[in-house]
Amino acid sequence: MGSDSEAEKSQQKEKERKKMLAISPIAKPLAGKKLSKKTLKLVRKAAEHKCLKRGVKEVVKSIRRGHKGLCVIAGNISPIDVITHVPILCEEAEIPYVYVSSKEDLATAGATKRPTCCVLVLTKPAKGELAPEEQEKIKADYSQIVSDVSELTSSLF
Repeated sequence: MGSDSEAEKSQQKEKERKKMLAISPIAKPLAGKKLSKKTLKLVRKAAEHKCLKRGVKEVVKSIRRGHKGLCVIAGNISPIDVITHVPILCEEAEIPYVYVSSKEDLATAGATKRPTCCVLVLTKPAKGELAPEEQEKIKADYSQIVSDVSELTSSLF
């Protein structure tokens, strides 16, 4: 029975290693394990409350329209040209952005079956209103992650 768990652990480590090898060289600032977990949790909450824009086209449109939020970009996109303009748009609009290791994890958190290149987490839903306590929860998580991302970014540049 112990050998099964050992084999399972080695498979998990191999899977993680493959994920890390697939990450593109421009994926900076790349979130660590802890920050990735927090970020994906925020994406999941935002998807439940309809405060999420999925895909490059929607994210770019929202940024150009002046919506503010946190941009989460997958680091293992191929070809990389698909998302190279998104960080530049985010910097111009002063929107914090962070890379996570896999587009599959990002899609799972964003409640879609299809792998997603990037998502924009908005602080309030595009249509309608949220209950005040729900909005406060999302806002608190959002501000915590934004501060972690800005700290990570400042250590890089």
